[in-house]
Amino acid sequence: MEQAEQTMLDNLHKNTGKSLDEWVTLLRKENFQKHGEILKHLKENHGFTHGFANLVAHKTLKSDAGSADNQEELVQKQYKGKEQFWPIYQKLTTEIAAFGSDVEFAPKISYVSVKRKKQFALLSPVTKTRFEIGINLKGQAPQGILESETKSNAMCSHKIVINHEEQINSEVISWLKKAFESAG
Repeated sequence: MEQAEQTMLDNLHKNTGKSLDEWVTLLRKENFQKHGEILKHLKENHGFTHGFANLVAHKTLKSDAGSADNQEELVQKQYKGKEQFWPIYQKLTTEIAAFGSDVEFAPKISYVSVKRKKQFALLSPVTKTRFEIGINLKGQAPQGILESETKSNAMCSHKIVINHEEQINSEVISWLKKAFESAG
């Protein structure tokens, strides 16, 4: 468990008088099926802030990365119905791992974060027809296959869209390597 999450769990008990396990038990009795239902309930009926409500909702539904039984299972779920992108993921992780022994792959619910001292890339089967590589290269002008990421809540500054394994070429690897080097 990350330090930030542990701090939130400690503060949850301090602020509400109940532990995470107690909240999860209460919420499961309510039989909520959706994340938004739990958020609304905790905010409206218990005065939770969004951050605490979000944490408790994820833990209740076991929808956060930390609740996954194992990291490999988490990655496999990302590719359910998107199996055509599995070879892309395998090739990219092999290429990226060769950058250095300090590369870390951290699976989340819908993507895999790639880190060094900080996150430098994301690997994500976004839809059934689009695989995206998120890349952190702040200040880099988009060029070639490197596009600016325009979403306001984006976790990366740029993206590369891949649809077929053959598109993983020296330009893709070069951008990833540059992001890796800037994250060290």
